Amino acid sequence: MKQFAQLIKTIDSTNKTNLKVQALTNYFLSASESDKLWTIAILSHRRPKRPVNTTLLREWATEISGIPLWLFEESYHIVGDLAETIALIVPTAKEESDASLSEYISEIIALKELPEQEKKAYLQQQWQKLSYYERFVFNKIITGSFRIGVSQKLMTRALAKATEIDEDVLAYKLMGDWTPQTTTFQQLILEENEADYLSKPYPFYLAYAVEDDFQSALDPIEDWSFEHKWDGIRAQVIVRNDEVFTWSRGEELVTDKYPEFQRFLKEIPNGTVLDGEILPFVDGEIANFNALQTRIGRKNISKALLEKTPVILTAYDLLEWKGEDIRNRPFSERRKLLNMLIKNCNCDEIGLYLSETMSFANWEAAAKERMQAREKRSEGLMLKRKDSPYLVGRKKGDWWKWKTNPFTIDAVLTYAMRGHGRRANLYTDYTFGLWDGDELVTFAKAYSGLTDAEFRKVDAWIKKNTIERFGPVRSVTPHHVFEIAFEGIAESKRHKSGVATRFPRILRWRHDKPIAEANTLADLKALIPK
Repeated sequence: MKQFAQLIKTIDSTNKTNLKVQALTNYFLSASESDKLWTIAILSHRRPKRPVNTTLLREWATEISGIPLWLFEESYHIVGDLAETIALIVPTAKEESDASLSEYISEIIALKELPEQEKKAYLQQQWQKLSYYERFVFNKIITGSFRIGVSQKLMTRALAKATEIDEDVLAYKLMGDWTPQTTTFQQLILEENEADYLSKPYPFYLAYAVEDDFQSALDPIEDWSFEHKWDGIRAQVIVRNDEVFTWSRGEELVTDKYPEFQRFLKEIPNGTVLDGEILPFVDGEIANFNALQTRIGRKNISKALLEKTPVILTAYDLLEWKGEDIRNRPFSERRKLLNMLIKNCNCDEIGLYLSETMSFANWEAAAKERMQAREKRSEGLMLKRKDSPYLVGRKKGDWWKWKTNPFTIDAVLTYAMRGHGRRANLYTDYTFGLWDGDELVTFAKAYSGLTDAEFRKVDAWIKKNTIERFGPVRSVTPHHVFEIAFEGIAESKRHKSGVATRFPRILRWRHDKPIAEANTLADLKALIPK
C-alpha cells in the first residue's frame, strides 16, 4: 500500500501531465504484477464494491477520533471529501503496515460479507496502522469514489511506456468485462493476441472554433466544404475481419454500447474505417441529444432501451478503404469514396447515413444556413478545406467549427454549495430559478463563468444572506440575477421545471436587473425547439 499511496500522492500534487505519466510509468516498472493489475483496475473504474455504507464510516471515524458527529459533519462540508476528512481526523498511526495494495483489496472484498462489528474493528485497526496519505487512499478504495485527476488515457500512456506495447493495443486490451479476479497482468497485458490489432482506430482530427472576422482569412469560400456539426457522440466505426468495433472520441471502446452497428457487416466491406457522429434516431428523425443520454453510461443496453432510443451513424469521413490508410488523400477525394460507399449499399437498413456536404456562393448564404442549424438538430456548421488531409489532434488551419450562439436566459440565484479543490472554502456552485407565477422554480446549476474576485463577492454575500441550511446546501435570499448560457434544451420529466439544459454556465452577473425582471419558466420553455 505504501508504494501505491506514494504514487497517488505524487499524481495528486501536480497538474503537469508529463509528471503524472512519469510517476505512473515508474510505478508500472517497479510494482508487483498483482499490484499493477489492481492499479489498472482502479484507474479504469473497476473498483471493488463498497463494503460499508458512509453513515457507518462517519460514526466509526468520530468514535475513534473522540469528536462529536456534528463537528465531523461541519469538517466534511469544508473539506468536501469523505475519504480525506476521515484521514485527517483519525489519530496519527501508532504502528505501520507492510501489506501490499492487492492484499488490502482482498481484505476489503472479504469485508463485505462480515458482521457489522467485525467491519468496524477491521477499519478502526487499519486506520491506526496507516499514515495519513495511506489512510486517504485506503478510504478512497473503501468509499468507491476514486477520482484523482488521472484519466484512463493517461494511465494507458504510462503503461505503454513501461511495457513498450502500442497505446491503442493496450486500450483495446483494457476494455471488456475483466476483473483482477478473472485474469492476471501477464494474460491481460503482456500476452500477445492477434485480435488486439483488429480494432485499432486512428487518432481523431479535431477542429478549432472560428475566430472573429474569420471569413476574410478563409477566402475564397470556394476552397471550403460545409456540413452541419451534428450534436451526438463522435465515433469511429471499424469493420475488419468480419468484426465491428466502435470507438468514441475519448478513445473508449464502446462496441457493446451500440449493438446496432453489427448490422454494418451486411453491407460494409472489411478494411473500412468510418468517422462520424452517433445520433439518436427516433421515428425516422434525428432526436434531441437528451434522448441519447439515456444510453450513455448504461452498463447493460436492454432490448427496451434499444427500441426506445435507436441510434444511427452519420458518417462524414472515410479513413480506411479496402484495408488502406487513406488519411493523406485530400478531403474531397475521401468524400467521393464515402459517397460511393453509401450510394452502393442499403445503408438505411443498417443505420448508416451520410452527412451531406454543402457549398455556398458567399458567407452571407453560409450564415443563413447556420441560423437554421437547431431546426436540423445540429450545433452549427463545420468548415473543411477541400484539399485537407486527415491530421492528428487539434490542428489550426484546415478544419473549423462555426457553432450557433448559445441559448441565454436571466435567472435568480436561489441555492449555493461550496466548491471543490482550491474553491473548497468558497460558495461557488450555484442553483438558479425562474419565475412561475410568484414562485421561483429551479432549473439549472452552474459553477463557472465568474472571475475569482466575483466568486469571492458572491461568497461573502451568501454567508450573510442564508435563509436555511440543508447539509452542505444553503438557500439564499432571492436578490441577484445572472445571465445563464447553455448549449441545448429539452423537455424532461426528471426535473421540477420540466426542462433540462445542456452545459449551463454563468455568462455574466446582471447587476443592472432586479429579480422582478428575471425570466419566467414560460420564457425558458419557449426556447425548446419544436
